[in-house]
Amino acid sequence: MKDFIYTALPARVVFGEGRLATIREEVEAIGSTRALVLCTPPQRAQAERVAQLLGSRLAGIHDGAEMHVPIEGARKARELAAELKADCAVAIGGGSTIGLGKAIALEAPIPIIAIPTTYAGSEMTPIYGITEGGLKRTGRDVRVLPRSVIYDPDLTMTLPLSMSLVSGMNAIAHAAEGLYARDGNPVMSLMAEEGIRALARGMPALVKAPEDKEARAQCLYGAWLCGSVLGNVGMALHHKLCHTLGGSFNLPHAETHTVVLPHALAYNSPAAPEAMARIAAAIGVSEAPVGLHQLAVKLGVPTALRDLGMKESDLDRACEIALANPYWNPRPIEAAPLRDLLQRAWEGSEPKP
Repeated sequence: MKDFIYTALPARVVFGEGRLATIREEVEAIGSTRALVLCTPPQRAQAERVAQLLGSRLAGIHDGAEMHVPIEGARKARELAAELKADCAVAIGGGSTIGLGKAIALEAPIPIIAIPTTYAGSEMTPIYGITEGGLKRTGRDVRVLPRSVIYDPDLTMTLPLSMSLVSGMNAIAHAAEGLYARDGNPVMSLMAEEGIRALARGMPALVKAPEDKEARAQCLYGAWLCGSVLGNVGMALHHKLCHTLGGSFNLPHAETHTVVLPHALAYNSPAAPEAMARIAAAIGVSEAPVGLHQLAVKLGVPTALRDLGMKESDLDRACEIALANPYWNPRPIEAAPLRDLLQRAWEGSEPKP
């Protein structure tokens, strides 16, 4: 067994049907009295429900969360929080909304309570991302880690099936890369494998019955585990590529993760055989990259970057950006095989090492 260091991140998790009703108690538990509720415009109704539950603890609602957290939107939200004298942020939604909460907390001493309605996993991490000048800058800071997370499967019942599935694939990506992380450890590997297994079990059940509460709960449980992995260990090539494609070419976050994941794993498979074996076991296949590609096909989710609006003429530029400041990766990141990876992802071909 290799040497490792395991540091547990401070977080409170409240999981169960109907637990949204405890939001006021969670705000009071962290000593806050004026909560700014964050959401995207389409999730305004859910935010208003949270506002009603908060009662006198409500400072206001801001429905300006955007994909990839543009710096302009982050600044506007920070100014509003200061103007309303908010002493905490309640982020209800997916990665975009929780990311906006993190952007506020990065420069103001405002704790976050996250109420995820997708399976993205951002709520369990001290990782933030802000896009400025066409480039997405990411980092880690414990100040942005939500103090409390409410996982209520009821809130995912209205999540469209297509978004549920790509969000679940996004979560699997966190766990998959955690299995070969440079700073990985046995605890995170156990959580990663179990998280992948839960999602691989829950997502096909959702395809058959989108209103299956147990399937929704399984997916949310898996997302919590996968998000915990993302928050505790470093990511590698897959996440670098997705940050590049999302931040610089404005591709949708979860769909991009869904398309790229099998190809990034194929790239790394020669250097991470143990991780690939654990992923394969979790999803019940013999080969992890091909198995995840086949799972995506079975689920009916996107498998090609061209279907997300990526131009073939931009692949060279994407490769250059990814090479400019690469993350650590178990296999050396080289221009020619990386460019081939992007080409296969653009075409939607079966992944190859």
